[in-house]
Amino acid sequence: MAKKVITFGEIMLRLAPEGYYRFVQAETFGATYGGGEANVAVSLANYGFDAKFVTKLPAHEIGQAAVNSLRKYGVDTSYIARGGDRVGIYFLEKGASQRPSKVIYDRAGSSIYTASSSDFDWKEIFDGAEWFHFTGITPALNDDVAAICLEACKAAKEAGVMVSCDLNYRNKLWSKEKAGQVMGELCKYVDVCIANEEDASDVFGIKAADTDVTTGTVNHEGYKDVAKQLADRFGFKKVAITLRESLSANDNNWSAMLYDGSDYFFSKKYKMHIVDRVGGGDSFGGGLICASLNGYDSQATIEFAVAASCLKHSVEGDFNMVSMDEVAKLAGGDASGRVQR
Repeated sequence: MAKKVITFGEIMLRLAPEGYYRFVQAETFGATYGGGEANVAVSLANYGFDAKFVTKLPAHEIGQAAVNSLRKYGVDTSYIARGGDRVGIYFLEKGASQRPSKVIYDRAGSSIYTASSSDFDWKEIFDGAEWFHFTGITPALNDDVAAICLEACKAAKEAGVMVSCDLNYRNKLWSKEKAGQVMGELCKYVDVCIANEEDASDVFGIKAADTDVTTGTVNHEGYKDVAKQLADRFGFKKVAITLRESLSANDNNWSAMLYDGSDYFFSKKYKMHIVDRVGGGDSFGGGLICASLNGYDSQATIEFAVAASCLKHSVEGDFNMVSMDEVAKLAGGDASGRVQR
């Protein structure tokens, strides 16, 4: 039987101009769906897990289209509460060369904003589950959703479920002070923490020495100290930190580090030419959860997670449309990109 993984968050309608058109140029917008925890659920479903995504969506056709987008890839949507009036929207303008990508949110008042504790029976949801994943985006929505997140974390711990959290700080959603306060409480229940170069600094004031993300300078050794400080403060079993060196909007170097409480493991570094970077961190989280549940050792776990995320950067849309075999092949060293026939 496939292992059961629960993710909880918001899925949004993504509206994006064609190609590299700017918002002010666009006459048409492509419509797809995505969101941090939904993206993780799709990755895990693609890897053969029983992935269940929990959220609240309106009962109308746009809400149903969001549900269908998940079902299409094998995600179990049976715990999605229905109600409220709208699906959150985000607009994405793809960057190119030295022009960065841009996201504009239109998500206030979406169904998940209106959610209440009575919408979710966490005891039932976690029955038979092995892993629970959420991100810092979800509790940032409002105090009620943050309280639901806390209820979920407590229920997961009571059920003996492993809990992972991607800190995912979004300054358009809340302040650093508020994030530190709320996430500090939630992180007491987290076993595996995922962060990027900036998250630990923005949320908890823990900085890596000699690092400047705006110039693409990443001091890998400095992140050993960041990971240890995070683990020591919250009792995390593992801390994974993604290391993105942005050379331009199109070209990044991509690697990561995993701290397992005693040792540090660095992945190989990939030089990526980016098709779509949205969902890149979520695909890393999906890969990390997959490798962990499959019993990979620490080095193999971080290699699989980074390879999964590297491949996502070549895929249009939020969802990572890759298989276990494709990730394993890249993690194993086949990065040629040669035609397979």
